Amino acid sequence: MWNEPSQSIAKSSTIKSSSIEPSPAIVESVEPGSIGDELGFEAGDKLISINGIKPRDLIDYRYLIVDEELKLEVVDKNGKNLSIDLEKDLDQGLGIIFTEALFDGLKQCNNQCPFCFIDQQPPGKRKTLYIKDDDFRMSFLYGSYLTLTNLKQSDWKRIKEQRLSPLFVSIHSTDPILRAELLKNQKAGLIMEQIKWFSKNNLQFHAQVVVCPGINDGISLEKTLNDLFEYGQGEWPTVLSAAVVPVGLTHFRPKNDGLIPINQRCAEKTIDRIEKLQKNYRKTNGSNFAWLSDEWYLLAEKTLPKRESYESLPQEENGVGSIRSFLEEMDQATINLPKRISEPKTCSWIVGKLVEGALQETCNRLNKIDGLSLQLLGLPSIYWGQDKVVTGLLTGHDLIQGLKGKKLGDHLLIPSIMLKHEEEVFLDDMELVEVSRRLDIKIKVVYSATDFIAKAIGEKPLSTRINLFK
Repeated sequence: MWNEPSQSIAKSSTIKSSSIEPSPAIVESVEPGSIGDELGFEAGDKLISINGIKPRDLIDYRYLIVDEELKLEVVDKNGKNLSIDLEKDLDQGLGIIFTEALFDGLKQCNNQCPFCFIDQQPPGKRKTLYIKDDDFRMSFLYGSYLTLTNLKQSDWKRIKEQRLSPLFVSIHSTDPILRAELLKNQKAGLIMEQIKWFSKNNLQFHAQVVVCPGINDGISLEKTLNDLFEYGQGEWPTVLSAAVVPVGLTHFRPKNDGLIPINQRCAEKTIDRIEKLQKNYRKTNGSNFAWLSDEWYLLAEKTLPKRESYESLPQEENGVGSIRSFLEEMDQATINLPKRISEPKTCSWIVGKLVEGALQETCNRLNKIDGLSLQLLGLPSIYWGQDKVVTGLLTGHDLIQGLKGKKLGDHLLIPSIMLKHEEEVFLDDMELVEVSRRLDIKIKVVYSATDFIAKAIGEKPLSTRINLFK
């Protein structure tokens, strides 16, 4: 999945480059006791410039405010122009949080990849679902992947001068002809020259490869990873890690796109190939370097690797080791489970069908609590047309169609990853309250392992460890 942009970015989504005049940076909130608070900044105020320079984004802003003496041009929420002079300690922040990370618009993707998930959606949903982010600044700030195909010379210069590293780059293939064909963009064939540029300038990035069976798998995949590994060694490696991800296909895609889904046999062969490469990489520099996302093991019906094999989890946000990480968090959070609960509870835990087997042991452990009856339900996605699907892709329609008529207990537990960030709405635009109404059951959203246990048993768990729910 991708990091869904905010609604205000969607409104300016026609912007293709950052060469336009930056809009004012709109204040969302101010940290209590900060310099911004002392100066009287409030939500709705607009920052125009810092020492005469209009910041293009949060990166510029952070560079500009490090000086000890600042002159701020501001328009307050009532429309009044203000000029503020201040002195502060070097590198001290202002404590101001803005509504957006980019003040001059979002760079969008100029490729036509047939496997792009964003293009495999039905029309008519919220605008933010159709934005194809390919902005190097979002990659630096939030870890979103970019292809490097739409960078201008000024962008390369800025990456070098501001040391915007590490970035996150979608490689897919290091073969120039194959990559250009995959991305439907001739500029994509420059990838090896671009990697050399990163190396020459001592800049780093994390890589990902989306595997399309019969196109960039097998020997082609092995060559791509070996090419990346050539730049993944030494005291200051250019390529920090590589994630291998299976292509995700929905039934909304064109019939003649030439893509085929990953099956169990393909997953087994890919796992064998990558694990052999990992052995070679470990012998050379002591690291696996390249990792398979969890889906490969689940599709192959194989046990997930042990937690230590993922090392520092450099690609966890890309689904590499996220389930193993969650299981580890659950192990910690369930150390001091109560033997019984005061009031009997019956509830259902909803996850994607693909991950159901991996989570069954955790469910069984909780069901040993006297008075708790927890039902684990792994659902397919009728909406996307996928039988085995990860939890984050389940929609409101999937829950309604998959759970209608079932005995679900007192309430449902669903991971927060199913919903838009800070909003109770699913990928199909259906709101949580609507799903709850149509299933006639209360739904509790869980955000961490400890939060999950607390909401399952209805009592505060003894463990206070807090982690993100994967």
